[in-house]
Amino acid sequence: MKLIKLIANLGYGSRKDVAAMFRAGMITDAAGEVLYADDQVAHDAIRIDGEPLDPPAGLLLMLHKPVGYTCSTKDPGRIVYDLLPPRFRLRSPLLSTVGRLDRDTSGLLLLTDDGALLHRIVSPKAHLPKVYEAALANDLRGDEAALFASGTLLLEAENTPLAPARLEAVEPRLAHLTLIEGRYHQVRRMFAAVGNHVLSLHRSRIGGLALDDLPAGQWRALGDADRERLFGNA
Repeated sequence: MKLIKLIANLGYGSRKDVAAMFRAGMITDAAGEVLYADDQVAHDAIRIDGEPLDPPAGLLLMLHKPVGYTCSTKDPGRIVYDLLPPRFRLRSPLLSTVGRLDRDTSGLLLLTDDGALLHRIVSPKAHLPKVYEAALANDLRGDEAALFASGTLLLEAENTPLAPARLEAVEPRLAHLTLIEGRYHQVRRMFAAVGNHVLSLHRSRIGGLALDDLPAGQWRALGDADRERLFGNA
């Protein structure tokens, strides 16, 4: 792929914009030598104003989503793309969220521009466990774990019971819930079905990937070892 098209596809600007960057000497190799549009150079050796070029197509990243952000490109309020470099919204292929976390839920969110990888992660066949930490309005009554694990719980307005889920009571009003599904507002609706209300919700893990020490609002690109960990618990 020609350098102009490559850099434009990564969201740095239109092809006309990128051509102007070449003329201005903004695009160099790792040693600081000015590159030209017809040069052949490895992706990881390209620099824009001295900074390494963004990862190529096939990007997978994790974001620690704070409360108050939506997984949308059109919401008039704050969106998760505001937490990423602005050019990430202009990448081709598009960078999409892998599933969603609602505005009032924080935690681990994956984004990728690899459609096949996205579908592999969200496919029910993957059985990727997702762990949520739920703070509750009322004490757990004691029978929730058995009910959630039974595979018989039917949410309001649905005809198919939920797949078995694992609940761990941490405190009377704090629980960890592990799901292999991703239905609309599933965790909140599950606790509503047993007469409780979720005050705050945080997703801490997907598959073998955890947020660890990644601060709220920060992101990092994931490498091959991370991808292996992601599917390690599947």
